[in-house]
Amino acid sequence: MNGRLLLIATFLLLLLGSGTSTALAQDKGSLDPKPLPPLANPNDPKLAAKELFGRKLLPAAMPTQVLGFYSKGCIAGAHALPVNGPTWQVMRLSRNRNWGHPSLIALLERLSANVHRDAGWPGILVGDMSQPRGGPMLTGHASHQVGLDADVWLTPMPNHLLSRNEREEMSAAMMVRADRLDIDPQSWTPQHLAVIRDAAREPSVERIFVNAAIKKALCREAKGDRSWLAKVRPYWGHDYHFHIRIRCPAGNSTCKSQPKPTEGEACSATDLAYWFKDEVLHPKPPPEQVKPRPALTLAQLPPGCREVLAAPAAKP
Repeated sequence: MNGRLLLIATFLLLLLGSGTSTALAQDKGSLDPKPLPPLANPNDPKLAAKELFGRKLLPAAMPTQVLGFYSKGCIAGAHALPVNGPTWQVMRLSRNRNWGHPSLIALLERLSANVHRDAGWPGILVGDMSQPRGGPMLTGHASHQVGLDADVWLTPMPNHLLSRNEREEMSAAMMVRADRLDIDPQSWTPQHLAVIRDAAREPSVERIFVNAAIKKALCREAKGDRSWLAKVRPYWGHDYHFHIRIRCPAGNSTCKSQPKPTEGEACSATDLAYWFKDEVLHPKPPPEQVKPRPALTLAQLPPGCREVLAAPAAKP
């Protein structure tokens, strides 16, 4: 097995391993979340940063500031997306991950209204954004650390107010065919294209991550101005939701942005071929047990994240 395929297999084993190590969009939440036990030695320099950030229930009472990169940072002064809006509802409330930069909050509220208008959906269902102070998460994402990422389900918001039980138990709709080579025509609709297009056309959006089969469908079905397709990139998972990433807010010098895409639409057979190789769709387990990558420590995050953790909590 070559190095790249070994990496793929490792990634998927870690992603799809035990339920205690992942939190996928469709995984059920808890109606009775238990508080995490106190840490025996929170000052241990070897302690995983996720243990510290995962225990913060409210944002830091500081001016809003993004520190670091999407997969290695934190956020001060995060804002919460209200769990109910006229055209959105937040899912999996037990995770407490509906926090982000005000720019992200405003984008989701605006997108939900646009989707209602353009796709005819009652609204959107919002999955994971960031923790109250960002940082690495105990389960799930490597990114979503700085309040600039959000998952939006590829399931329309129902036309009623969801109960707490529904928000924790309801599953998102699978969009990808069983053979993984294309979208499932029983699930995918032209409205899904309209929703993703509305998101990608937002000026502040830097990337949209989708399953490769969804990217293939978008490339095949998009008409007229197709420039927005450049922002839509295939990535593992994302069968049930799409991932929105916005650029660093203006004037936030401590935020590290992602380079702009340079490949254009990335819709050619050559662009997509890699994702549909059999060894990518169905990777074999690595020949030997793979050690998990060491978790990030606080010292590996931007220095300001220590201050974000130590700051008093903002008023709820």
